[in-house]
Amino acid sequence: MPARRTTVSAAVLLISALALAGCSGGAPKPSAGKEAAAGDVGASPLQNPDGTRPGLAPLTSPEDLKAGRDLISRVATAAGGPKDGYDRNEFGPAWTDSVDGVPGGRNNCDTRNDLLARDGRLLEHKDGSSCVVTAMSIYDPYTGKTVQWTRQQASKIQIDHVMPLSYDWQMGASKWDKAKRVQIANDPLNLIPADGSQNASKGDSGPAAWLPANTAVRCSYAVRFAQVSLKYQLPVTEADKRAMLQQCGG
Repeated sequence: MPARRTTVSAAVLLISALALAGCSGGAPKPSAGKEAAAGDVGASPLQNPDGTRPGLAPLTSPEDLKAGRDLISRVATAAGGPKDGYDRNEFGPAWTDSVDGVPGGRNNCDTRNDLLARDGRLLEHKDGSSCVVTAMSIYDPYTGKTVQWTRQQASKIQIDHVMPLSYDWQMGASKWDKAKRVQIANDPLNLIPADGSQNASKGDSGPAAWLPANTAVRCSYAVRFAQVSLKYQLPVTEADKRAMLQQCGG
């Protein structure tokens, strides 16, 4: 009989502890800088050739690494030209919706908000708007962290041009017409929402000089760089191509 009372008492204590835990406000929201769950990282670039799916998932299998190298091997190389004449305005107004020939163009939502909606989760929008994102949870592939973002901290997440616009200019875009430059500046294939400090440190560097801090996505990043290069028939420098192949085991 005493043993039974001990068992019952233990059960009551356990139930009480669980009840108290349940009164703490439910599951905590992920905090800024939290490691992302495996399912949050998004799509492999090999399975996302138009850039319309979110994220930049790591490439890890021997088959995917080989596919990445094969794709990168198709990229042409050339020496970079001068930066003379480059200006951001040569690629159109920043995040314009007035762009043809790329996903999201002329959908009544600017490119920046299109990208936040593509990659963000738990989106909140400005009152009366189905476009303007004011808060979200977003996985940043460049650091491997999940970030809680609001418009009050706008610079915390910036939209990175995978092939920087100045790099494009030096590799041949200076000879394009304005419409094609507006395309590459607003093409979701060339755009990844990422940590603001990572974007700032990158500047207009190619892969030989800059890679994401998150080593797990460096091959994926190189593949995405190659996808943009191939789509727009822009070469990369020999050093950049070597660095891209190295990230995928080449």
